[in-house]
Amino acid sequence: MFLHTHPYEPFLFKDVTKLIVGTLPPPRFTTGDLKEGDVNFCYGSRDGQLWPILDRIFGLDLDFETTEKAIRQRMDFLKERKIGICDIVQSAQRSKVDASDLGMENIVLRDMLGYIEQYPKVDTLLFTGGNSKNGPEYFFRKYLKEQAISLESVSNEVPRIHQFVLPSAKLDISSKAPLKLKVNKKRLIKTVSLTAPSGAANRAVGSLKLYKKMKDENPEFNTIDFRVLQYKDFF
Repeated sequence: MFLHTHPYEPFLFKDVTKLIVGTLPPPRFTTGDLKEGDVNFCYGSRDGQLWPILDRIFGLDLDFETTEKAIRQRMDFLKERKIGICDIVQSAQRSKVDASDLGMENIVLRDMLGYIEQYPKVDTLLFTGGNSKNGPEYFFRKYLKEQAISLESVSNEVPRIHQFVLPSAKLDISSKAPLKLKVNKKRLIKTVSLTAPSGAANRAVGSLKLYKKMKDENPEFNTIDFRVLQYKDFF
């Protein structure tokens, strides 16, 4: 079994308000065997579509190459827009070394509520995929269920929107401090299940009524165009 560990720590900073939440990058990012055109950063696969989509929306003129400049471009953009990245999977085992979410076994999840607690301005989670098995929303639902927290529907239109209330209190067990209850103000967190920015999701996009309607109106309209229209409302 291949132990597929996440190669990047969550990208978080003081004023972050939104978090992009995925699962794991392709295994080559863990082994360091990058391909030409990969960027050694979150969602940096040359086959991925997140950064090309954001590049189109914001006119970023990003480099798509394995350089420090390309990494810095992405970091600067995220900080400017107050967007962080905190994928929910820390590690998984694979019998087949590929990037399929379905191929993950013995999955270890990150403590998402802990990260949200540390950054009090976070109010939105942007899932890079819906509730299909082993996708980010799927794991987050499972994680919240274990915490006895409900995820309530706000909109069932694609992209589906939900919300939950962050627990109002937690135990402070920091070293050398007496055990005490740290009370927080009520925080409502919104989640948005974006259409996955991967080629594997193109078939699902093609089956959507809205996409078919747009395609009929403009035969040159494609699945990337669809994602651009969707993503720009949330980034």
